[in-house]
Amino acid sequence: MLQNLLRQLNQKMPGLRLVLSGLSNLVPCQCLLCGMANPETICADCARQFFSIPVVRCLRCATPLNQSDRYCGQCMVHPPAFSHTITACDYRAPVDQLVLSLKFHHCLSAAPALAKQIALAVTKSESRPEMLIPVPLSSRRLAQRGFNQSLEIARPLARLMHRPLFPQLLHRTRDTTPQTLLHPDQRHANIVDAFIPDEATKDKIRNRHIGVVDDVMTTGATLNEIAACLKRHGARCVTNLVFARTPPH
Repeated sequence: MLQNLLRQLNQKMPGLRLVLSGLSNLVPCQCLLCGMANPETICADCARQFFSIPVVRCLRCATPLNQSDRYCGQCMVHPPAFSHTITACDYRAPVDQLVLSLKFHHCLSAAPALAKQIALAVTKSESRPEMLIPVPLSSRRLAQRGFNQSLEIARPLARLMHRPLFPQLLHRTRDTTPQTLLHPDQRHANIVDAFIPDEATKDKIRNRHIGVVDDVMTTGATLNEIAACLKRHGARCVTNLVFARTPPH
């Protein structure tokens, strides 16, 4: 937490860079996965173990594939509104703790680490979005949590990718039931028509390749609804940029 505060002060007050650099070296930091002392949030050993193993995935939804096909059967039969999904890993232990720490334990220092892994995955992909947006939270959920975890990931990711970020491009029209509490068959109906573009910035959607940032993709219902909304308003292409993909059961 203190390490993160020092970084924020450094960004706002560049004149303190040398002082903060000295203080930063005195602040202990540890890998969020293995707990070993390390200057990085995810140490090099954990990064190699959990994020460097190649996985053949469906280009549209990032479902792991057993063969070298480009698309899974579901995406071939029922293509989603988005064109690509890029993910850093599968949502399973122990990397799921990174998401849980950020989302439910306010460990905001995890967000840049998640963003870094997404950015590395993007470099291995053919998809290159022109601009980024986070999955928006409802006002009630935002007030409860105090922050939008997708936006916290999107900010450093936009810097790493050198892409503009538009946090207010989409809004939620209503407070939906959390998707994790619903059966997969109920998730589409729960999220349908839940997003609208911002009137002041919706002209930025037309003919653009938009990257939608989120922490975890499960069934893809929310991301599909967002992509459908963006496509209705003229987006040329939509790519999901997610940290983790829930493996199929």
